[in-house]
Amino acid sequence: MLSGRLFLRRGIAMGAVLLVAAADLTPASAQQRRTLFDMIFNDPPQQRRQPSIIEREPRRQRSRQPAIVSPSRPAAPAARAPAVKAETAPAPVEKMENARKILVVGDFTALGVAKGLEAAFAEDPSVLVVEKGSGSSGLVRQDFHDWPQELPALMNEFKPAMVVVMIGANDRQAMTIGETREKFRTDAWLAEYDARVGRVAALVQQQKLPLLWVGLPAFQSPSLTADAVTLNGIYRQAVEKAGGEFIDIWDGFVSESGQFIVTGSDINGQQVRLRSADGIGFTEAGKRKLAFYVEKVARRHLGELGIGDLIRLDAGNLPILSSLPPEAEAAVPSQPISLSDPELDGGSDLLGGTSPQPSITETPRNLLLTRGQLPEAPVGRVDYYSATVTGTTP
Repeated sequence: MLSGRLFLRRGIAMGAVLLVAAADLTPASAQQRRTLFDMIFNDPPQQRRQPSIIEREPRRQRSRQPAIVSPSRPAAPAARAPAVKAETAPAPVEKMENARKILVVGDFTALGVAKGLEAAFAEDPSVLVVEKGSGSSGLVRQDFHDWPQELPALMNEFKPAMVVVMIGANDRQAMTIGETREKFRTDAWLAEYDARVGRVAALVQQQKLPLLWVGLPAFQSPSLTADAVTLNGIYRQAVEKAGGEFIDIWDGFVSESGQFIVTGSDINGQQVRLRSADGIGFTEAGKRKLAFYVEKVARRHLGELGIGDLIRLDAGNLPILSSLPPEAEAAVPSQPISLSDPELDGGSDLLGGTSPQPSITETPRNLLLTRGQLPEAPVGRVDYYSATVTGTTP
């Protein structure tokens, strides 16, 4: 009897446990099945991890999803570079149909002179620079470039108002004279070279045109500089004999002691690089300085007031009247005297009488700026051409 009751109680207890377990169960799709060990020790059920929305989507679609940006940290807009306004070069002045032409011929140094003259007359519509140089040419290798034969054709074609020549940097080589090949700087070589320079100068004079022959500058090589001095002596003598003008540029490219310089003053007085790295060529500032010496003489031949100056009626063309000319400043007028009693004030002549006037000598700067003339080099300096004798080294 007792055993039957005990069995009944155990059955009732087991049934209650099963009912409680059945109440705690959820569908299998949402919860794992719990074991009897779990229910006895009250172990919480393991929740199945729900897949995220991104994991449920196909892989191909996930790769196309845009990046999600947190609203608390908005994406910074792309920085825009500030707009840079391109600087436009001023339009070149259109030259007039009847513009006067400056024909520039020679070697690579003449090309530099032409470039500088183009800048000098860039705003003058009445002057046109015609550059017809050949970089490797000279007066020695006439088989390569025959200037005495080509120059007349160029003058007939362009009808220039003047001719500018700069040549000689390539002529330090042997010369063929007839059937003989003469070495550089021999007496025969120097005599023939002088004749060829005179022949070119005479061709320009036959056309009754102004001839401006630009001398060679100093070079970095001492031997080349010494040869340039010798050739400049020939140019000066032959050109002036033919009626042309020799433009001496030596002082613009040497120091006060006469030494070659790479850096020097430009046309505005600023220190700039004038010569190229090889010690032979010129920079843009050097080319402009080359043309500075030619420009003054060229304007004198073209006339101080050209057509281009007449059509530009602005205040920039008015003369500066802040000071008197040097002649007026240097003059010492006589003291005014009384007409009734001249002896009281110590004077003996009327104003503008016969008082001796002091001699007026123009400064080298005034000669260069107004007439394009340079003073003679000091005696003993390497470019003192008055002591140069054809066939000898100064």
